[in-house]
Order: sequence, then C-alpha cells, then structure tokens
Amino acid sequence: MTEQTASPVSTAAGPAPVQAPRPPRRALRAVGRWAVAVAVFAGLGTGAAYGVSGMERTDLPGLSTRGDGRWDYPRLTLPALPSGSPRPFNPENAGEIHHADLRALLLRAPAGATPDKELTGGWVSTERYLSEYTAEQRDALTVLLDDFAVRHIAARGWTMPDGTVSRIYLLRFPSSGLASGFKLGVLLGSGVGGTVAAAPGAEPDPSWPEPPPGSGMLVGSDVYAEPEPYGPTQARHAYVAAGDTIGLVVHERKGGTPVVPFHQTVVLQGQLLG
Repeated sequence: MTEQTASPVSTAAGPAPVQAPRPPRRALRAVGRWAVAVAVFAGLGTGAAYGVSGMERTDLPGLSTRGDGRWDYPRLTLPALPSGSPRPFNPENAGEIHHADLRALLLRAPAGATPDKELTGGWVSTERYLSEYTAEQRDALTVLLDDFAVRHIAARGWTMPDGTVSRIYLLRFPSSGLASGFKLGVLLGSGVGGTVAAAPGAEPDPSWPEPPPGSGMLVGSDVYAEPEPYGPTQARHAYVAAGDTIGLVVHERKGGTPVVPFHQTVVLQGQLLG
C-alpha cells in the first residue's frame, strides 16, 4: 500500500447509489418543531465549526511532515456517480445531496489496522450508532433521529497496533436542512448528543486550528477531546457535517489518544464528504 495520506482525490467506480425515498411527513413536522430550537442552539453550539476541504497540506494538523505520527491511509478515492448526478456542493445541487452510496464515502482503514468485526463498512442499525452514547441519552436520541428522518447509517471501525480504537459513523438525512437541524439542535446546541459515552467530560479541542480567513470551506468539523484527568482510556470525537450527511469520528486509547492521527482521520473523512 502506498503512503498517500493527503493525495488529491481521484474518481473510481463504486457501489450503486442508494435511491432516496421522499421524506416522511413527520420529518417535515420536525423541521417546524425544531426551527426555533435550532435558531437558539445555533448561537450556543460549541466547537470549531469549520471546513477542511480547502486547506493547504501545511495547514492540516498531522499532514505537514512525515514521521510525525500520521497513519498510512490508502489513497482517497471518490465513488463514481450516476450519469448527470452532481456532487454535493455543485451549484446545480441545491439540496447538497450525496448521490453516491454512503458506504463508499467511509474512510478506509490505514495500513496495519485490525478491522472491527462488527463495523465493517456496511449498514448498521440505529441501536448500534446509539451505543456510542450513554443510556440516559439514547431514548431522546432515538426519538430525534426518527423526527429528523435519518435514512441510512454506515460505519467502519478498526484497532491500530498502538491500541487506538477508531470508529466512524456516517448518517444520511433526506436533505441538508434536516442534517443541519439535527447537528445544531441536537448534537451541539441541546447537549443531548454533544458528548459520547467514552468521553463524558469532553471539551472543544483547543489544538484544532481555525480556518484561514476567506477560505470558503464547505465541510464543517466540531472537534472534542477529553481533558485530564480522564479514566483508564481517553477519547476524542468529532462531528463532520457535509450537506445531507453527518459523520461521527471516535478515537479511544488506554493512557491517552494521540492527537495527530485523530486530526488526520477527521480531515480525510471530511475530504471524502466534500
């Protein structure tokens, strides 16, 4: 496998796209129900909400030099789209819809990784995604995922030789508006899903850099780290939002989670979604 951590994204054939059903009426009601909440929570959300797709290599944490702890990821490859289907941020795609198969947009595991036997890059249940949160959060999140009409959830996980456990979930909604509403009103603003069970005391990651002025970045990342003192393991997690899709990235390791490969994973997953 060739080390090509931040190579330009190329296009290759991939799985057939998943056809999007019409959003159920309850999803439309949810938009109105949460419109006020989103307006309030948008001003309260924490974390550095910004994109990564326009950064230069030297601006990306963990991607500036070799030998700094980066993982050896495969070359990034975007799946092919049906004829005439635009990419999510194309001006012709007003809804910012990903027409590619969600599973093909998951970041692949780096060299040396041991794949997770459950999170293999395929579809997972809502219950499996909710297992990342505490029992107290799950009932509310179950209702809210239903209200916002989440369509599909795909996930991949692996463990590295140093013991770092990585999990990535991608959630697709019927529209970018519903995805944005779920992120701002549920994951960030309300605190219902702002933290994961592995890192209950997580705070915005101060080492995640601000985007350069005027960058026009389209993929937003809210990045968190569990500060000291933490328990036997430390966890870091991030929400990556792009159009109709939201990603959850979790890294966890006994004794402390390395920041460089975590930032690297967040950046590369954002590039695939953007």
